Amino acid sequence: MTDDKLILILKTCITVGVCLILLGIYLHNFSDMIEAMGVIGIMISAMCVAFGMALSLPTKMYLTFILVTRETEKHK
Repeated sequence: MTDDKLILILKTCITVGVCLILLGIYLHNFSDMIEAMGVIGIMISAMCVAFGMALSLPTKMYLTFILVTRETEKHK
């Protein structure tokens, strides 16, 4: 797999992760349906945030590592 494809996949994972975090925040704060569901609704919104963080944070670190490595190779 080339670096360009890997970077595209990582950026997509970050975008999906951020969207899941925003969905979880929206569900928790602004959705009456989630409030009516009680504890299950809170678990659903919390799972959206948790999966979003699991997707976005490690991929940001790995993407930064790849980009720094690529930049140092260009300067050599």
